[in-house]
Amino acid sequence: MFGSASIGVYSLTTEKMALVPPHISEDKVRRLEECLRVKTARTMIGESVLVGALASANSNGLILPHFVKDEEIETIRSAFPNINIAVMKTRRTAYGNMVLANDYGAVVDPRLKEKETETISDSLGVEAVPGEIAGLPYVGSLAIATNKGVLAHPMIKEDEQKLVKEVLNVPVDVGTVNCGIPYVGTGLVGNSHGALVGFVTTGPELFIIESALDLVGENE
Repeated sequence: MFGSASIGVYSLTTEKMALVPPHISEDKVRRLEECLRVKTARTMIGESVLVGALASANSNGLILPHFVKDEEIETIRSAFPNINIAVMKTRRTAYGNMVLANDYGAVVDPRLKEKETETISDSLGVEAVPGEIAGLPYVGSLAIATNKGVLAHPMIKEDEQKLVKEVLNVPVDVGTVNCGIPYVGTGLVGNSHGALVGFVTTGPELFIIESALDLVGENE
């Protein structure tokens, strides 16, 4: 997307939906919809194309930063009228980097306040638990979660891996994307049906992604 292999920065997917910037070509949107079996809405978030970095979601809800525009929310609601939308009224904005969620649970940046974590839990309809990956708080960029599995930063600690597995209720494996990038959430989007990865992701990386997420990866 935009000539970048960091497709997870620009797009957001769940079991039911995808959000991508309006500038993405029809061909790429069609490939995404066919691979992941989702409906797509084209929107920016706060007039930014960094949709995947700024927003987080599962099948139940969507977390957005405070500067999202009303017209952007309306675009999303028009496409997905049943989704719970929470606009976070805090100075933090990159919720795609701060929340790792599937339809069973959510692990969130431990720097978030208790009330903020409760709002995320209520919107996503799952338990939200503070946690880290590889000793870092940016759990949403350090891993990707689907309803079948989690692929995480190779340096995830044993206690962190145990927490993620317990909260998200799926197996947790480790790997990289885009020829060695450990921030797997930046270069990979997927769900139970498939995955799209950055175009410089290697064959061995694809094999690990397929195994970790229990799906067939597709190169983007």
